[in-house]
Amino acid sequence: MLSGPYDGHDAIATINAGAGGTESQDWAEMLLRMYLRWAEEHGFEVEVDEIHHGEEAGIKSATFQVRGPNAYGLLSAERGVHRLVRISPFDAQRRRHTSFASLDVIPALEEDEAERIEIDEKDLRIDVYRSSGPGGQSVNTTDSAVRITHLPTGIVVACQNERSQLQNRAVAMAILKARLAELERRRREEQMAELRGERRSVEFGSQIRSYVLAPYQMVKDHRTEVEVGDPQRVLDGDLDRFIEAELRRRAAVAAAAG
Repeated sequence: MLSGPYDGHDAIATINAGAGGTESQDWAEMLLRMYLRWAEEHGFEVEVDEIHHGEEAGIKSATFQVRGPNAYGLLSAERGVHRLVRISPFDAQRRRHTSFASLDVIPALEEDEAERIEIDEKDLRIDVYRSSGPGGQSVNTTDSAVRITHLPTGIVVACQNERSQLQNRAVAMAILKARLAELERRRREEQMAELRGERRSVEFGSQIRSYVLAPYQMVKDHRTEVEVGDPQRVLDGDLDRFIEAELRRRAAVAAAAG
């Protein structure tokens, strides 16, 4: 189930809040906590490189790296759109709201792979800024955060986790190279699928799982039909049954196609 060419690599994951303002931003922060808890339970090393906080609560986006055996292969089973249904804590009338947030995952490059990717400095716009956050001693008070924009593709990466500007730039460049490599891989896959006449679904736009907290409690994966009646346990990082079921589904699809 973990025999893909990049399954053994570390993972670079990005969470983005969907439309819906504070509701979706709070849901995105809940997802970030869920995946950090899952990684912690499995002994993975995690580094949160960048968080873009919401104005009132939650986060607009976050990028984090997960390092450990088969980190990418396992976490790639979670790629897609996640849907939350609950009584909103931000609604004075206690109405039920539906929120969306997405997880994207790409494999981190090995050193030899990174060396093969050449980036022209003229294609980059590099901005330096002060790390932002909700406050507290952990917020950096120097202009050491780095944002790199790759002008030809429009890809933007940022890092504000490290203490120095040079360190943040190095991490951001590593993430940029991984994203450029993933972009090229997806282009090749789309070209091959077009040649074979296949119709491929766009994973990022698909709703893979629903987390219902009201009027009943259930988490359901729409790809595998796996259901769990204890959402809090799932939100605390208990994701293994979902990940294993999706990996088995993928393996069955690949076997049938082969």
